[in-house]
Order: sequence, then C-alpha cells, then structure tokens
Amino acid sequence: MGIETVLDMASSAHPDRIVVGRRNSGLTCRQLGDLASGGATALRDHGAGHVVFVGVNGPVLPVLTFASARAGIPLVPLNYRLSDAQLCDLVAQLDRPVVVADPAYAGKLARAADIVLTTDDFLDLARQVGPAEFAPAPDDATAIVLFTSGTTSAPKGVVLRHRNLLSYLFNTVEFASAGEEQAALVSTPPYHIAGMGAVLSNIYAGRRMVYLPDFSPQGWLGLVRDEGVTSAMVVPTMLARVVEHLGGAPAKTPTLASLAYGGARMPQPVLERALVAFPTTGFVNAYGLTETSSTIAVLGPDEHREALADPALRGRLSSVGRIVPGIEAQIRHDDATVLPDGATGLLWVRGPQVSGEYMGKGTVLDDDGWFPTRDRARLEDGYLYIGGRADDTIIRGGENIAPAEIEDVLVRHDAVREVAVIGLPDDEWGERICAVIVPESAEQLEPEQIRAWCRERLRGSRTPDDVVFVDDLPRTPTGKLVRRDLVSQVELVQLV
Repeated sequence: MGIETVLDMASSAHPDRIVVGRRNSGLTCRQLGDLASGGATALRDHGAGHVVFVGVNGPVLPVLTFASARAGIPLVPLNYRLSDAQLCDLVAQLDRPVVVADPAYAGKLARAADIVLTTDDFLDLARQVGPAEFAPAPDDATAIVLFTSGTTSAPKGVVLRHRNLLSYLFNTVEFASAGEEQAALVSTPPYHIAGMGAVLSNIYAGRRMVYLPDFSPQGWLGLVRDEGVTSAMVVPTMLARVVEHLGGAPAKTPTLASLAYGGARMPQPVLERALVAFPTTGFVNAYGLTETSSTIAVLGPDEHREALADPALRGRLSSVGRIVPGIEAQIRHDDATVLPDGATGLLWVRGPQVSGEYMGKGTVLDDDGWFPTRDRARLEDGYLYIGGRADDTIIRGGENIAPAEIEDVLVRHDAVREVAVIGLPDDEWGERICAVIVPESAEQLEPEQIRAWCRERLRGSRTPDDVVFVDDLPRTPTGKLVRRDLVSQVELVQLV
C-alpha cells in the first residue's frame, strides 16, 4: 500500500468536497483524483525514473504527489531558490529525471534533464490522457526524496518510503475528521517536509488546502480572513513577521482555530506576543526532521495557554512538547550511554515513521533501529527540550556550551531583535563565545551592556567574549540559521 491510498480513501468518503484551492474555484476530491490518474499515465509514458518538482506552493503539488505515487515513481521537490548550478547538480544525481517546473524556473533547468515540462504543460497532459492501470505501490518503495537544507554540510537526499509516511499519518491524523468548512493555509515550501506532510495530512482528514505561494504578513493575514482559514502552519520567521506587522494589535482572525509552528527554534518572546495577538487560537509546536517523516513531538494548545498563564510553567514554552504515539526517544551520552531524565545529551529516536536513510549512502540507523538526530536535547517530566545541533556546540576550556542557552537569555533584552551565538577559534580557550546581534533599532548598543546582561543571568563561563552587531542573520527560507555562513561573516567583519 502506498500513499496514493490516501487520496483513494478520501475520494470514497467525500468525492465532491473541495480539497484544494479557493472556496469557489478549487478542486474537488474527485477532480484531484482524475488529474492524479492522468498525471500518472503521462509520467509513465515519459519514462520517468524520478519526478522532479521545482516551483512554489500551489495545486500542482498535490496532483504531482499522488500522480507520482500512483505511477510508482519517487517525487523529488527541489528548492527553487537554489542557483542553476546547484539545481542541475541535484538533478544529475537522479535516475531518468522528468522535471516539472513553474514557468519562471523551467528555463534554467533546460540542461538538467531531457524532459522539462512547465507546470501548465503537465496539468494539460494530466487532463488529456486517460487513466491507466497501475499496481499498488509496495510499502517499502521510495515515495519521496527530500534534500536536506545543507546548513551544516552538503545537501543529502533523504529517502522517505511509503511505509514511513503512512505510519506518520495513521499515528497522528484521524481519517475524515475535518468538517467541510475547515481550511488549512499552507505556506511552507514544497521542498520542506512540512509542505509534503500538509498534502497528506489534510487530504486524509478531508480538509481544504489554500496555498500562499509568496509569504508576506499582510498576504497571510488577508488569506486567513478571506478564506475562513481554520488551521495553518508557519516557520518561526513567518510568525515573527506577522507579530511585528500587528504591532501589538489583535490579529482579528476569528476562524483560525489552530496555528502550528516548527522547522527552527522559536524565540520565546515572539511566541508569547503571538499568543496574546491570537487569543482564541490554539498553538501547536510540531518538532520533527525530514528523516522522521515530519512530526515526532508536539506541544499542544492547552499546554501553551497553561504555560503562558502560570509563571512557574513558563519555561515549558521553550520545549517541543511530548513524544507522539509510535515514536520512542532516548537521550544518550556521546559514548551511547542512555542518560537519565533531565540530563542533556544527544537525541535518538525510533519508530516506523523514521527513515534515517540517504540516497546513495544507505541507512544510519543503529542495529536496533535507532536514528541519531544530531540534536542536543533533554527529556524532563515527559517534555522534550531541544538545545540545538550537536555540531553547533561550543567547547570552551573543555566545557560544552549550547548556544541556545545563551540565545534564550539575550533575546529577552529589549534592544535585541535577533541573536545567534557561535564559537570562534581561540588560542587559550579552544573556542570563545561570540554573540551576533541584530539590534531592535539604529540606536547604538555597547557590547559591555550585552555582556553585563548575560553575566547577571548566566554563569560567568557563558558570558560572550565578543559581541558583534549585524543587519541580519543568514537563514534558509524556512528560518534555519546557517551558522557556517555566519561564522564566515563575523570573521570577515573582524578582519576589517
């Protein structure tokens, strides 16, 4: 059984319900199924070994998702923001690629594959050709390949098999649970696991998907209001921009019952302001990785509101919540010893939705099926706290220091808009701590003010040795900090 079964089940339950697009002009479940069947025939007729998608969010994504699954061909959404050379390099790693791209990107992919179709051409073909007979996709066949963002190393193609994705879906989403009036606003990009997860989970639940191709706070709020959006998913940078745009005013989005966020660390002050701006909305922190087929821990709406109301529980807002059903988690020392509750170490997870497999490289699961996330974390009273990537740990004088510990303190300074803490080489200490700050205003800040703020709230060994002010921090489109670029940027500033 493959992920195409999700659409088959939904079509049987509510064939005439609009599931993709605007209320008055979207695709019904039946129409989506017809397009997917025609698209599968077209992809097979073109001899595709992989289907590459390069484009923004839109109705073509669910069509391609189920067309490729029905044809038994892996779908590979790529980051349309990459350079021509980077895109061509990734496509070159794939067997018999057929590229489907938005017209704006089709031209720069002309040399990447023998067959390059615009999204319009593909949809026309899907409408014209008839459905063909296809055997169900085997559980262990590859459904989707997603390339990692490459924030710490070269991008790797994560292999997600049908069984991984279906396990995530069946354990976290109730079939046909959405009412006809419910609509989900999807603004996370197609090449992100949240973008692909949104297709599967919303179709399975029977919830209409509304796409926002190019994010802006005004456009996002406008679409929520105009389309009666009841649920949405954002990355932290998006929520920060929405909160900043509101400027302390209420959001006035009465239909928005659920707002999920994830993909990167959420600054707690931004979250607290958002909870005030959206007083009737249930917030959900969804933590997961590409390699885990999306969410593996959730902090739910009631837990958000309880933590906001009770200062004794406020710190829980910095957690990613509780482990979801079907997933096991362990915190391990560097030597693989399992650590007790409350201790910080490396997060390992296990479960049927966990892939841990990379294209051309094989699996990184250990002999017992555990996946090393490379995130530093702790489990405390059943809640999971993420301290950042293991590669980001600063080793100063033999002491391991998590940048997140210092960032969480600095971001509460009124004059700090954004902050990232990095380690720089030091002859005496091995590494020294450098706080890189985007100030809230053009008013001059003194580095010693920042150091004093930290010294009052943290141990002396956590006080930044250097403080550097910049206009912005290098991030991926989904909000992840690219620390290697930041280190190069700071080193260049210090040389000038």
